[in-house]
Amino acid sequence: MMKLSQFIPSQRDDVIALWDRCGLLRHWNNPSLDIDRKMTDQNGTFLVGHVDGRLVATAMIGYDGHRGSINYLAIDPDCGGQGYGTVMMQAAEAFLLSKGCPKINLCVRRDNEAAAGFYRELGYGAEDVLYFGKRLIVDK
Repeated sequence: MMKLSQFIPSQRDDVIALWDRCGLLRHWNNPSLDIDRKMTDQNGTFLVGHVDGRLVATAMIGYDGHRGSINYLAIDPDCGGQGYGTVMMQAAEAFLLSKGCPKINLCVRRDNEAAAGFYRELGYGAEDVLYFGKRLIVDK
């Protein structure tokens, strides 16, 4: 059974190692800075999941007053197929609902069919929108 809790700073190295195993790291993002930025977020939360004391899941959840977002959803590849992703998403949705969030927007890389399929199974659907981005801070 997976136990959920709030991220604490001493988990940073384990979290980043999990993200690396899950293929979530990109050269243009510094994951440690992403964690630092999340820790300043007063409207969201950063959940971690442990099984037998081992960190196996993460989710950064945000709410801007209009839409909710979920980033860095990660499940240890050795733990796939056990429902941990669904548990994390249910916890994220419950958190956002408790804040009065009417809708969640997710971003999935076009080539990540496994993630797209996972979200479709949970009732999420692709929308007819263009997603734009602009980097304001270059991570080092």
